[in-house]
Amino acid sequence: MSRANLRLVSAAEAPAPVPQPKRDKTGDGSSSPRAHNATLKALPDDGLVALARNGDKAAAEQLYRRHARFAINLATRIAGSTTDVEDVVHDAFIKAFDNLSKLRNPKVFRAWLGSIVVYAMRSRLRRSRAVQLFGLGRGGDPIDIDCIASDHASPQARAELAQVYALLQTLPVNDRIAWTLRMVEGHELRATAQLAGCSLATIKRRILRAQRYIDHHFVRAAAPAASADDTSGDKRDRQAPQSARRGTPTP
Repeated sequence: MSRANLRLVSAAEAPAPVPQPKRDKTGDGSSSPRAHNATLKALPDDGLVALARNGDKAAAEQLYRRHARFAINLATRIAGSTTDVEDVVHDAFIKAFDNLSKLRNPKVFRAWLGSIVVYAMRSRLRRSRAVQLFGLGRGGDPIDIDCIASDHASPQARAELAQVYALLQTLPVNDRIAWTLRMVEGHELRATAQLAGCSLATIKRRILRAQRYIDHHFVRAAAPAASADDTSGDKRDRQAPQSARRGTPTP
C-alpha cells in the first residue's frame, strides 16, 4: 500500500456550541459587551491568555470559540468516531483554563491545548483497550466513516479509509496516535512530537512502525468495473484515491 490518504479526512469542521457571554450594562460609560467582544476577537492568543489569567471570562470564551473546532476534529480523527469526543474536549478546555498559569509561552495555546486533548484521548483509548482485553465491556467504539471522510471521497476511497482505521484500532495506542497526527492530521514531525509529548526520534519510530504494519496488512479496495458507455466515469473513480493521496507527508 502507498502512503495512506490524509486528504480523505474532511476539512469541514462543525463549530462546537459556545455559550454567549453575558454582561450587565453598567451605564457608567464603560465599553459595552459587544464592543468588548469585538476587541477580544482581534486579540492574538497570547493577549487572550493574559486576560483569561486575570479572570476575564469573555477572553476564556473567545479562546474556546477560536479553538473548539480544532480540538473536536483532533479528538474525532484520533478516535475514528464522535463517541465521547465532546466530553473529552470539554474536560480538556477546563484543564487548560485551570492551568493557564503553567503555560510558559501563551502564543502556543492552540498546540498546548492539542497536547491536552491528545493525552486525554490516549488515556481513553487505553481504557477501552483494557476493557476489551479483560472482557469487561464492548471495548473499542465502531469507526464512523461519515465523521472522518470528506464529502467528495469516492466509495473506494471510503472503503480504504475504513480499512486503515480498522487496522489502527489493532495498533499500540502510542503508535496509532503518532500515525494519525502525522498522516491524518498532517502535522509536521516536530509538531507531532510536541502534541504526542515525546521526542522527535520517538515519534519517528512510532510512525514508521505503524506505517509498516498498515502497508503489510492493507488490502486495496477493488475499483468499480468499467461500463461500456461510461469509461470516463470509471477512470475518475479509480483515480480519486490516488489524487487524494497526492501531497501526503512521509514519516
